Amino acid sequence: MIRVTEDDFSIDEVASTLKGMETGAIVFFLGVVKGFREGETVSEMIVEAYREAAEAELEKIRRNALEKFRIIDAAIIHRVGRLKQAENIVLVAASAESRREAFKACSWIIDEVKARAPIWKKEVTPRGERWVKEAV
Repeated sequence: MIRVTEDDFSIDEVASTLKGMETGAIVFFLGVVKGFREGETVSEMIVEAYREAAEAELEKIRRNALEKFRIIDAAIIHRVGRLKQAENIVLVAASAESRREAFKACSWIIDEVKARAPIWKKEVTPRGERWVKEAV
């Protein structure tokens, strides 16, 4: 499952798509809008994407993860638009027979999404807007 969307998403819905007879673990990473960063209050975040390229890159990352790790499936959902404090931004999930492979794959996937996907975030603070430079 790959999606770039304005709409919020359901972790339960994603979990149900990743469950199967061989699934022993599903690991999730959920990214949310921070309300405070770099010493300032963040009132909202504006997330922009080159949607077609982002979806294609997310699918490549998903396929790479399926080849690289012993996982059953993976999901990546990234939101775009104006998001408020504590709203969901990104969800990555990996299902596997064991938790170790699911954890490794989930961690690798989110790092690849941050590095490769044409998605940009701008924070809105009392002093104005600023682009987010991703930290490791």
